[in-house]
Amino acid sequence: MNQDLQQYADIIEQLKPMVNEPEFNRVLMQVGANIPKEKRFLIKMEVKRLAKPCMRSIDLRGLVDGKCKLYEHDGRKHYMDDVAIEKFEEQIRVFGSYTFGVYEAVQNTENNFRVLREKAEKRELSGGSAAEKKKASILEQFKVPIVNLLDYRQRNTERMNFAVAVELFNESNQSIRGLSVDISLEGLQVKLDKESLFKKNERVSVYFRGLETEFAMDKKNGIAYKLVKITRKNDLIYLALQRDTANPNTAFDKFLESFIHGNKRRYKVNMANTIEAITSKTCEQYFSPRSPTLPVYIDEIKGQLIPRFAMVNEVNRETVSYWQDEEDECRIGFLLSKPRLQLLLKKPEATREIFIYSFTHLQNEKVYFYSAAYEELEKKDVLKDVFLGFGSKKASWRVFKVTLTDMSPEQAHVPTSIPDSVGTKIKRQNTPPAPRLMAKLQHLKYLAHVTDVTSVIGQQAYNSFTFNKDNLSHLRTFGHARNKPPAPISLSRFKYEEQRLESRYRLRSQIELTIPEDNSVHVGVSEDISVHGLGLRIELNKGYSGELEGQVEVAFPRLQEITKSFDVMHLRYLVVYHNVEKNILHLKAMPGEQGKSARAFFEELIKKNKHSLQEDDGEEEIPGMGQALRVINARNPTSLSFLMSKEGPRYTPEAGIIGRQDERVSLLSTHYAESRQVNLEYLFRDRKLDSPFMQSGIKQVKLENMPLRQELFVSFDPTQKDQRLAIIPRYSHRFENNGQRKAFIDDAMARGQFIAIHVMLTTTGKPDLSMLQTEISYVSVYAIHRAKELEQKLWSIAACSHLIDVTDEVLIRYGFDQEAIKRNRDSSTEKAVVKTSIQALLNA
Repeated sequence: MNQDLQQYADIIEQLKPMVNEPEFNRVLMQVGANIPKEKRFLIKMEVKRLAKPCMRSIDLRGLVDGKCKLYEHDGRKHYMDDVAIEKFEEQIRVFGSYTFGVYEAVQNTENNFRVLREKAEKRELSGGSAAEKKKASILEQFKVPIVNLLDYRQRNTERMNFAVAVELFNESNQSIRGLSVDISLEGLQVKLDKESLFKKNERVSVYFRGLETEFAMDKKNGIAYKLVKITRKNDLIYLALQRDTANPNTAFDKFLESFIHGNKRRYKVNMANTIEAITSKTCEQYFSPRSPTLPVYIDEIKGQLIPRFAMVNEVNRETVSYWQDEEDECRIGFLLSKPRLQLLLKKPEATREIFIYSFTHLQNEKVYFYSAAYEELEKKDVLKDVFLGFGSKKASWRVFKVTLTDMSPEQAHVPTSIPDSVGTKIKRQNTPPAPRLMAKLQHLKYLAHVTDVTSVIGQQAYNSFTFNKDNLSHLRTFGHARNKPPAPISLSRFKYEEQRLESRYRLRSQIELTIPEDNSVHVGVSEDISVHGLGLRIELNKGYSGELEGQVEVAFPRLQEITKSFDVMHLRYLVVYHNVEKNILHLKAMPGEQGKSARAFFEELIKKNKHSLQEDDGEEEIPGMGQALRVINARNPTSLSFLMSKEGPRYTPEAGIIGRQDERVSLLSTHYAESRQVNLEYLFRDRKLDSPFMQSGIKQVKLENMPLRQELFVSFDPTQKDQRLAIIPRYSHRFENNGQRKAFIDDAMARGQFIAIHVMLTTTGKPDLSMLQTEISYVSVYAIHRAKELEQKLWSIAACSHLIDVTDEVLIRYGFDQEAIKRNRDSSTEKAVVKTSIQALLNA
């Protein structure tokens, strides 16, 4: 296309599908009404030229950034990559055959080296230093789209891309001519090149001028529509119209149904919503089975909140395991007591969160649970100091973040994006859940998310809380009575989990630790073991007197009573970590023969006890319950997560999932991003170091087959224009001591706002293709290469990161009072340039 016609490229694109239609000249006159006659003639000649048959073969080998392969069409051989093949097939549908327009379109795909070079040269001419351009290009890779899980448009009828001349009349009988973009039995989208005369919800009469030769139109009465949406894009006005059911036209309906059915392959069914659905479901496939958060579903009956169900996956099962007693009964109801749920309910909807501290005590092989919300500890300093100071010195110390969000049983229904009319199989898949299932869900109103945000560094900080041992009796206030167990919560498991991540396994038993150098013996209890029994965490009654990296011998007297196959009284370990008081030790089994007994025994123990959280092989008591709970949870995430794909040796963000809470993290991540995007560059700021957390962390997860956690401290000053000055991140393990951490927090609060994020990394399992196959197959019918591209994208996802806001908990551990915590939280609204609310991001 020559330079003179380049300015009319958009009009030429509109005219391409009409070039062989009788009404071509009429449409040309309409869309080119404001163009000089001689230019209009050149446009006509150009479109006619593009429609002429082409005899050339296409060979893009070495010319595009893609792998070319042999592609035959009508006996002619071409060599094209996937991008070019998709463009080729698209233009074949537009022109109806292989023409010069098809040939030229394929030569100008976005990955063509010539096109890329021309764009680069144009950017150079546009100004800006090389350093600035390099910096901008680096930052772009960390900007990714926001995906709302399982939230996409479902259409009642198929929509076909179709350009035809139309004339619209408003209620005042004023008219304007335009061009249709797509059409269905129920709706129509129209494109106008000048300001619209219409307003939203107005009744509109549409005359299909371009169809008058194929259908005997009523020239006195147009087809009745209702205007539902007006949008502007690239100086054009788009009207979304919906058929007015109060004014039916049966004859037109029959014609349109036949017309769409007969021409949808030629003009291509509009699959935007189906592609959106595949993307959304793909993200859910990788998010749900590896989310660290345990969702607990809560009934509201007569004003009482009652936890009913919990959804367990291979990562959050550690939380369930922690709350199991010696008889493997789950007591997580202790954590979600009625007073705490009411406390959450009274908070503003956007900040329904509390931090709960807990530890366990083992006596006579019985487990006693203790837990306290920070609001409960605030009532008296003596309570706070004794609970945090004493509890943090135990190996069983945990910090849980609990959030509460609204939900509804109707969210359990997730139909496909495809209309029922496509086939009986689709119609069956779109059927709502059975009444029996919905009856079980009918009282569910809230969803509590329980997330373990414990950190070793945080536990060390709480160790500094001093207390008088005479006040230990106050701990009874927070002990949970064994003779008053909470109501049972039904546990469901996520299905279709492959490439399993291993977890730590609870093992609470009396132990004796011997130090070979002096034969001294320490008594204590074990807390948990890691995969294959390689790691062991224990708590001693008095401080360990040996050295770090020293060898020790561990005995399990109670376990020896129940096994004759193994000697568990002389297990050899290395001490790889101890806390300041040396009463909490992390041990690692000795390599080789010395550690063989420990590895063999615990592998057998884990193997025989995995059943405690595994789903029965039989069918669910109520079919569809697990899927319903999974869908509800996916539609109500509370924190920000993002997926990563692997490109060569590096992992880069692919898509972001915004939570309905944790607004600080969401605003931080969207501050330097365009609409419907998140900018995650601040998480990768350490990428030039020898061991950047994201890159080396994922490798560690893959090597050890276990999730990895770390805290990120952020100093955020949104008034700074330079992103690197506005967001100053530092991973907590990069500080040398707590003094440096406290100084960073003080500085951050002075210059703007402090934000702390609990970052968790997991690799991803295999997706359940049965949930995606229907829509992928549907796309394949009309654009097989688009379907292949979506499948490739599906399999490219390699890791997932979850970001949980722990700002308030971090401030608590470093001694900040509630006034300072509130001031820091409020600073986000006082100083930040908030572009959009989180709800707007979710609903956009």
